[in-house]
Formats: sequence, structure tokens, C-alpha cells
Amino acid sequence: MKKYPLWKKLMDYGMTTVAVIILLPVFVLLMILTSYDTGFPGIFIQKRIGRQAKPFNIYKFRTLHPETRQKSAIGNWMRRTKLDELPQLFNIIKGDMSLIGPRPDIPGYYDRLEGEDRLILQLKPGLISDAGIKYSNEEEILKQQENPLKYNDEVLFPDKIKMNLDYYYHLSLKNDLHILIKTVSILRI
Repeated sequence: MKKYPLWKKLMDYGMTTVAVIILLPVFVLLMILTSYDTGFPGIFIQKRIGRQAKPFNIYKFRTLHPETRQKSAIGNWMRRTKLDELPQLFNIIKGDMSLIGPRPDIPGYYDRLEGEDRLILQLKPGLISDAGIKYSNEEEILKQQENPLKYNDEVLFPDKIKMNLDYYYHLSLKNDLHILIKTVSILRI
């Protein structure tokens, strides 16, 4: 895939712009809550790996206290409901991300893919994905493991790669709409 599909760009910018306009009061409220709870400005910025393995800064609402690294009550609720991910709509408008695509990971994972797996890097990372739906409770899964890092590296990450390659090979408007509908149907706000 050399050029990004036009339908995907239109979907990304069209739906995201409408979502930002509609959700602006929610953004303001969550920014106030997180700033009060975890300190101003209440935004967490982290390097992630994007399309063509280029790093970019991802935005989230901060859910941990900066000094103690402990989750706050508001942070717990935001993570559970995925509201902490809403600032990524601005990553989509900036062109770093897509509405639907493989979830962006920290350096040391996607940027080290080899062979056929590197095809995933031709996609923009997404706010939502099939793997994101399947592992929406990833934190809980990892907490139950004796060695969470090993479990992530040997079980979760390879499964996500498989799912993301499947997404790459079946990239279509129909598939994106199906993922979007699945996501809306499982939201737990």
C-alpha cells in the first residue's frame, strides 16, 4: 500500500472533526477533572511508533499522579471507560493516526517487526482496532499473569500482530465500519 486510501482519509477527518465538535464540552470537563486530579494540564504525552515506524507523540488524559505513579479514582474510571483515549482524536486530525488501525505501541515492539509483519507499519496506527476490542481488558489480563511482560511478549503481542496483519490484508470501508459498529456496541461509559 503506497498511498493511503482516499475513503480512509475522508472517514478519518470527517468523522473525527464531527466527533471533536460534538465532544468539545466533554473534552473541557475531562480536562478540568484530570487537571484537578493529577495536576495541570491533565494531558499525558508519550512516544509511540507510527506509520513507516516513525515515532510520534500520542495524547491521552493523564490517569496517574505524576509523583506517586498511582492511578486516581477518576483515572481508574477513565481507563475503564477508555475516555482517557479521547485526546487521540487530535492525533487523527494531525495525521499521525487513523480512526481505525493497529493500536500504536511504545518503541521496542512495532519498530522491531521483521518480514511480513512489517506490512503493519504501512498502516497508520488507529484509535480502535479488532485487537483493541479483543484486549480491551489488557491491564486485567496482565495483572493475572505471573510474568506480565513475558506473557505480553509471547502471547498478547504475537496475537495482536496476527490480527493486525489480517486487518492489513482485508483493509476495506466495510471492514472499518464493522469494527466501528463493534466498538460502539461494547462501550461501557
